[in-house]
Amino acid sequence: MTPDTPPRDLFQLWVYLSSTPLFGLAATLIAYVIGLRLQRAARGHPLANPVLLAISVLAIVLQLTGIAYPRYFEGAQFVHFLLGPATVAFAVPLVTQLPTLVRLRWPLLVALAAGGIASGATAVLVAWLLGASDVTILSLVPKSITAPIAMGISEQIGGVPTLTAVFCIFTGILGASLSGALLTRLGIHDRVVRGFALGNAAHGIGAAQAFQEDTEAGAFAGLALALHGLIGAVAIPATVLLFRR
Repeated sequence: MTPDTPPRDLFQLWVYLSSTPLFGLAATLIAYVIGLRLQRAARGHPLANPVLLAISVLAIVLQLTGIAYPRYFEGAQFVHFLLGPATVAFAVPLVTQLPTLVRLRWPLLVALAAGGIASGATAVLVAWLLGASDVTILSLVPKSITAPIAMGISEQIGGVPTLTAVFCIFTGILGASLSGALLTRLGIHDRVVRGFALGNAAHGIGAAQAFQEDTEAGAFAGLALALHGLIGAVAIPATVLLFRR
């Protein structure tokens, strides 16, 4: 084997992957692994969020290679498909926390309602004050709900699902990056409260962050994510219809 064999093998692998849907899938997984490595190198710094880092890596790769997003998504759609099953899978750790859930049902429901109303209302108010269009405002309303559900709500109320997905991802990254440090600064250390707050404000990405802190926190983050999506899917279209009338 000559010294130039490894580069040649890598080049051949690149040529093969770039011409098949496997490129999108492989690039997504590799970018996320790079994001995790960078997060560990940064010793878990809140701003070193692996999702944000993975998105940055993918954006640079697509820009440098000139690969169009639709072509990339041919392979990445397999990861996208798993969003639904992953959301449902949050029920598994939740079952182990069922006694605590029953005991705290009313405080959790009040917190869920307050968080959902605050997230939607502040987004709409800021967008309206900045002169955003009606379509943009409607796309913003479900931004704190997990992306698969939020995109469906956005389409139903007249927003742009793809724009809603961008808002959801940005909200999740920002919430997961800053919420942990903010809650600690406020002296909030209870795992149930921290997890529920992360899931309510930052949906799936926040839940992933909560699982890194503690299993119990992750379970209640999954609960907040699921309930927020369930209630929002009914309440948001009804509220928008009421305002239109």
